[in-house]
Amino acid sequence: MKNRLKVLRAERNWSQQALAEELGVSRQSVNAIETGRYDPSLPLAFQIADVFGLTIEDIFIHEKD
Repeated sequence: MKNRLKVLRAERNWSQQALAEELGVSRQSVNAIETGRYDPSLPLAFQIADVFGLTIEDIFIHEKD
């Protein structure tokens, strides 16, 4: 699943570490989500959306096969 996490984070001048601390996850987890190597759980996706004040659909892009 593609996402806009890196762009949204950069717009706010947040480091991966700062976002990770806000979410209660590791920096490596944030990196894995940004690069598409890991899809977050639904609760984590909602938490990410809340941090940015957006909906899940505004951040994560579902790709049809």
